[in-house]
Amino acid sequence: MPGMINHLSPLLVVLLLLAGLLAVPAPAPQGVAQGAAPPVVALKVLHLDMSAPETGFDPVLTSDLNTAAIEQQLFESLLTYDYLARPVRLVPRLAARMPEVTQQGRHWLFHLKQGVWFAPDPVFGGTRRELTAQDVVYTLMRFMDPKNRSPYRFLLEGKILGLDERARQAQLTGHFDYDTPVAGLQVPDRYTLAITLKTTDYNFGHAMAQPMMGVVAREVIEAYAADTAAHPVGTGPYRLAHWIRSAHIVLERNPNFRRELWDFQAGSDPQDQALVQAMRGKRIPQIDQVDIQVVEEPQSAWLGFGKGELDVLGLSGQFAPLALEGDQLKPALAARGIHLWRMSDPSIAYYFINQQDPVLGGMTPEKIGLRRALLMAQNDTEMIQVVHKGQALRATYPIPPGVAGADPNYVSLLDYNPPLANQLLDRLGFRRGPDGFRRQPDGSALVVRYTTSLSSQDRELDEMMKKALDRLAIRFESEKLKFPEILKAERQCQIQFRLSAWIADYPDGDNFMQLWYGPHTHENNAACYQDAEWDRLYAQTLTLPDGPARSALYHQLARLLEINGVTKISTTHIRNVLSQPWVVGFKPHPILPSVWSYMDVEPGAVSAP
Repeated sequence: MPGMINHLSPLLVVLLLLAGLLAVPAPAPQGVAQGAAPPVVALKVLHLDMSAPETGFDPVLTSDLNTAAIEQQLFESLLTYDYLARPVRLVPRLAARMPEVTQQGRHWLFHLKQGVWFAPDPVFGGTRRELTAQDVVYTLMRFMDPKNRSPYRFLLEGKILGLDERARQAQLTGHFDYDTPVAGLQVPDRYTLAITLKTTDYNFGHAMAQPMMGVVAREVIEAYAADTAAHPVGTGPYRLAHWIRSAHIVLERNPNFRRELWDFQAGSDPQDQALVQAMRGKRIPQIDQVDIQVVEEPQSAWLGFGKGELDVLGLSGQFAPLALEGDQLKPALAARGIHLWRMSDPSIAYYFINQQDPVLGGMTPEKIGLRRALLMAQNDTEMIQVVHKGQALRATYPIPPGVAGADPNYVSLLDYNPPLANQLLDRLGFRRGPDGFRRQPDGSALVVRYTTSLSSQDRELDEMMKKALDRLAIRFESEKLKFPEILKAERQCQIQFRLSAWIADYPDGDNFMQLWYGPHTHENNAACYQDAEWDRLYAQTLTLPDGPARSALYHQLARLLEINGVTKISTTHIRNVLSQPWVVGFKPHPILPSVWSYMDVEPGAVSAP
């Protein structure tokens, strides 16, 4: 899943909060006298806390994890991941069964479930609207429509027979043709979709499991074309009930959601048995409403959890010492029945430098040397201790542990080495001026602008970066933006220098290496890196399975990123999630950004703060 996240949001899963009780009138049952007070039905409500604002609810435009977590509940993709299976395993969602894959991974035949209905919307004129295979075709086409500039276009680009050609035609004409069939997207009948790929791709099923691949209805998109992000209409277990942008989101049960029962099998984790026993046979979803508040300061979430106002807390690094002793929960919290879930995320935090920036960009020896010096001045060990409070692991390779293609033995060329970085700058002509700060070789001022968001942890990052630049005698400038503004600026190649993060959309190295592919500039290549040799090598990996041949190419790609001063991998995040004793059916998933529809709560089973 998806995708790009705010590095300083350790809430890599969305925070699930306390079940509140709301009284609503219900119809009087038989035997109740007229005029008698109707019985009260208690709604189960989850109150969520998100550490960064959402970016709107049109899946084709999504590029951040928080938004994807919500969209996964509003929309449905063809496939998803089993809730309990570890390692993760693909399972059907809108598909009636797993696809039939033939022609060495080039032909994928999907049979859709029947009786899947979109959530009610005025666009449908008061009638129920059933999802069909043609809706899937329309959804996939939207990713390649140039006007959408989808950050996740890479999931389909260069893959489906005839779809890239349709996109190029749209670039010439200014109009994407959604009506003429595409050779690689055939609809034999109302509930069958045949997808033909240009080349072998056994990972294509992972692409079809992404939250942003949630299927939409064409008439809804066209009716709300002026603001599709504010009108999400999908087939998922929830629908959008209320939205104040960047502040408050309320989801409610989709009344049209089909009947599905909780029927997951216990995995290798001993705790799975109790979870299965508590949830098996319950209807999905059990939660009636999901109330989400955007709170960018992790201290507020921590205090709310301590008061019993939050169900589940993704523990930020700065508060880990208050909850943990080493890798164990503190006895006082354990005595209250609070549970700790701990795992190494399939994620990387990485520094990137904009290769198109007028000050730091370019491929001259001076610019490459400057970038490498900036990256060698970053003390990642101190970062883990100061910012993450020990809740991260040093990483050097672009692919994290647990993901196909990872190499835990890779040795970086850009390890922390300020003396060598200063020697490099001296040799390249970045001399110190009368004020003590280095200047560019032509004598002009040298200022490095570092972009972060607005939380207290972001302020700690600013301090870390200023210390790094002070080691090089380079002037520091801080740029503060809200998280959605950062994402927008990245796609426009306007961020000069940033510590970002990426968590696996699917457990394969390609999901990480594509972050530096030239054609993905203005999508998710935040470094705006354009290198013909790098792109040539990357293109070769796309036709190879996981194995020694692909790994050898990945090593060359990783080295080029370091040699050219594009990126330095910093850390892998340790995810610590706390859950209250009244939470039932919850288990964090390494790939799924949200699991709300699989959960339940037991009102009244509240421990004393």
